[in-house]
Amino acid sequence: MARLFDRFLPKPPAIVLDVGGGAGAHAFDLALRGHHVHLLDVTPLHIEQALTHTNATMLASAQIGDARKLPFENAIADVVLLLGPLYHLTERADRIAAFAEARRALKPGGLLMASSCNRFATALQGVFRDLNSDPVFAEMANEDVATGQHRTPLNRAYFTTAYFHHPDELVEEARDGGLTPQHLIGIEGPGWLLQDFDAAWTDNRRRADLLRLAELLESEPTMLGISTHILLIARA
Repeated sequence: MARLFDRFLPKPPAIVLDVGGGAGAHAFDLALRGHHVHLLDVTPLHIEQALTHTNATMLASAQIGDARKLPFENAIADVVLLLGPLYHLTERADRIAAFAEARRALKPGGLLMASSCNRFATALQGVFRDLNSDPVFAEMANEDVATGQHRTPLNRAYFTTAYFHHPDELVEEARDGGLTPQHLIGIEGPGWLLQDFDAAWTDNRRRADLLRLAELLESEPTMLGISTHILLIARA
């Protein structure tokens, strides 16, 4: 995400709401860049971890809260990040509520960066990681493609209960939440499907090739479904 932050975020200091930001992986990075970052997460443990972080005092605030009802005033933020909540919200109405709250908290012209899991990720993993030998996995992958509703079967560790977006849906839901979509980006590109990805990522030349390919294909509509995650850039 650091490369995408470099491209899209305004110059610091900007007021950034990191909504659903977990223990602050992105929040601390952005605070170190000079932004005023407010971290919000629904899980108390994540906020506790953030507050005990070495750089905790760099955050403008860190508090428990829900993406669907933000504890912030209207038009307070230059940037809202929704990089974690959307796939946890399995009902469309809840996702639109999260978009609408982001819109409310943003200043006019403010930036939204929102990501979600790709509808086709499980099916792609099934083929490229040879996971379809488990018929339960194959059935789950088919359900993901058909409905976007990801449910991990009993006695399996295939992620968590989630909603996996079709790229077009992410745009539609943001519009229904009152935002103006500008860019839709496949974050990883096809490189994550390599059998030897870990080895490729540690090789400087191959890593550069993977990043170049991801950026080359990131906005190609016919390739958006191949990334594990998709990123929406929108404005209030």
